[in-house]
This record gives sequence, structure tokens and C-alpha cells, in this order.
Amino acid sequence: MEFTQEQKLYVEIVQKVWDDAEFKKALFRDPVETIENFMGKKINLPEGKTLVIKDQTDESTLYINIPAEQNLEDVELNERQLEAVAGGKGILDVIVDLFQLSTPKI
Repeated sequence: MEFTQEQKLYVEIVQKVWDDAEFKKALFRDPVETIENFMGKKINLPEGKTLVIKDQTDESTLYINIPAEQNLEDVELNERQLEAVAGGKGILDVIVDLFQLSTPKI
């Protein structure tokens, strides 16, 4: 499995946080500037979006990330997804595939 540039950057940032307490402080103080300095270039944060850094290193706490609700009204299925629905695959399976999610355990 090949990692994307974003995934590689994420791993590098996490490792830097674990290794460098000053970098961690800077990241919480000003995440955009700190990441830009780390990368050596500007990041393209979408207009109206903010970057939030949460410290989840406390092993006594479990975290659940609630993602933004997806607007499924405007989603178009590709041929493979249409075949899956026509072949009896459930809508949950199609949504999992569409958004490349891991299969929920129900």
C-alpha cells in the first residue's frame, strides 16, 4: 500500500511532536505557521476552515471523532458502485465504499 503525501506528512508531524516538546508547544500555539515552517512552504487551508490540533496522548482517555455529515443528495455513483447496488449490496456497503471508510462492526 502506497501512502499519499498527506499521510506521509501526518506521520512526520506526529513523530516530530513525540520527539520535540518545543515543536509540540508551537503546534498547539499556531498550527498553521508551525506546519508551514516544518514543511518549508505555505499550506493551502480551504477558505473558512480552521486547523484544530488535539492532544490525544493521554492513554486513560478514549476519543471519538465525529466527522461532518455528508450530503448524499449530490453524490453520483460510479459504474462499480451502481453494479454493487444492483447486485444486492446494501446502501451501507455502498456508502462505506464511496467514502473509503472501514466497514462498521454492527
